Amino acid sequence: NKLCFTQSQYFMSFSRPVADFQLFVGSVIEDKSSDRSKPDLQLQTQRLAEKLKCDTVVSEISTGPGTVNFTINRELLAKTVLQQVFKDGSEYGIKSELFSTLPRRKIIIEFSSPNIAKKFHVGHLRSTIIGNFVANLKEALGHQVTRINYLGDWGMQFGLLGAGFQQFGNEEELQSNPLQHLFEVYVQVNKAAEEDENIKKLAQDFFRKLEARDQQTLSMWQRFRDFSIEEYVRIYKRLGVHFDEYSGESFYQEKSQEVLKMLDAKGLLQKTIKGTRVVDLSEKRDLSLSSTVMRSDGTSLYITRDLAAAIDRMQKYNCDTMIYVTDKSQHTHFEQLFQILKLMGYQWAERCQHVSFGLVQGMKTRKGEVVFLEDVLNEARSRMLQNMASAKTSKELENPLETAEKIGLAALIIQDFKGLLSSDYQFSWDRVLQSRGDTGVFLQYTHARLHSLEQMYRNGQSTDINTACLQDPQAISVLQHLLRYDEVLYKSSEDLQPKHIVSYLLMLSHLAAVAHKTLPVKGSAPELAQARLRLFQAARSVLANGMKLLGIMPVTQM
Repeated sequence: NKLCFTQSQYFMSFSRPVADFQLFVGSVIEDKSSDRSKPDLQLQTQRLAEKLKCDTVVSEISTGPGTVNFTINRELLAKTVLQQVFKDGSEYGIKSELFSTLPRRKIIIEFSSPNIAKKFHVGHLRSTIIGNFVANLKEALGHQVTRINYLGDWGMQFGLLGAGFQQFGNEEELQSNPLQHLFEVYVQVNKAAEEDENIKKLAQDFFRKLEARDQQTLSMWQRFRDFSIEEYVRIYKRLGVHFDEYSGESFYQEKSQEVLKMLDAKGLLQKTIKGTRVVDLSEKRDLSLSSTVMRSDGTSLYITRDLAAAIDRMQKYNCDTMIYVTDKSQHTHFEQLFQILKLMGYQWAERCQHVSFGLVQGMKTRKGEVVFLEDVLNEARSRMLQNMASAKTSKELENPLETAEKIGLAALIIQDFKGLLSSDYQFSWDRVLQSRGDTGVFLQYTHARLHSLEQMYRNGQSTDINTACLQDPQAISVLQHLLRYDEVLYKSSEDLQPKHIVSYLLMLSHLAAVAHKTLPVKGSAPELAQARLRLFQAARSVLANGMKLLGIMPVTQM
């Protein structure tokens, strides 16, 4: 019955404690003239309310300023919501009528995409967790998702690294700590290149040999790539992230030459005075806006390889859409990428999407300014361990390190997902790891608390409960909130913003905390205790579902 309201053409809003639903009468009156007086609107509101009758679903109808308010039969609310939560389990909210007409699509999501031969930079954290969330949500809604990690494993920066390793590299250090050593070499060679033009020339020569598939150069590149992926897989495991395919710019070096030929054949390739090749993207075709697709020496660029990758993926997967998750500084790059694809005649480019995000500022560890993601994960875990050890409510845990890791990651994800993805935000360890307030630690604490309540009474649990026992305002608030879960999922599926789910879960945790305090299970009459236990079980189930969508693994003890 709630769905009938949300799917009608009327504008509804969820309101507490005034009513369960409101109809704004002004939105359905045919006369839209601005001079309609407030008393006249109120009169029409009153007349409409008088014509409506209560039934087995609606127990009360009242009026507010320009609104007709509906209150749902409380026993029916409790019975319907709890039945649905336990019947649908992990698919609760997703089986809603809101998604019944949703066409199932084949979707490619490209995310994370670190640069090989460099340690996993903290700048790639947002792309990784946001891409994982988008993939989780799309999969939950029944779409066929392919997760691609498009590694930065080609380009002139690799020429620099190759030349740098030949100059400053050490085989023993490479074996013992490969990515740390390669990072140090990269820093060293960049500094040297600023002072010595010859280093730049060596880098260009190395990359040219790489593009020409010189065996010795290619062998060095392959070793660096293998070391990198091994390191990344270990980090992804800590983040709870997986990929269906590890791709990379290197896969499209040859195919990018085919793209250049296609562009040329379609008359889209133009030569500049500098000898580079560009595609004219200006409206007047006067080169006032163009995209460079080939260097003067004939080597490919990032966008050329992206064009080749998009065309290849579409042929390979026959997908309906491709989603790219990168920071907002690449907005122009993707605009130009999609535009060139359209000029080439690929209409599916209109179904490609760039999910952009802002920057994280002020992320530091105790050692100072942070560069690598693993340092952040370690810091989150160690700070959480310290907090758990000093908390009076902490329990003896079988694996405190694993628990601290999951809580620390939840803290990082919730901090990241609370606002609009496109916004930059200031990072703060103190704020992130607070156990109270709107944090990932609070979500984990609530889940663990509700889980321990279930475990305490697991032998006496009953599925057959008396819903008349769940009429307290605190219980109704939780039930009303559980009823809204599908709407929140729908919002996030529309704009791919996790903040709707985060806000919902934080509110659910606050409501559950209040209910837990005011509606005791222990010491209550058996019938009342069973009903309350079922309510808390439902809240924990939906909380866990939402957390998993966000990429958070719920803990059962803290």
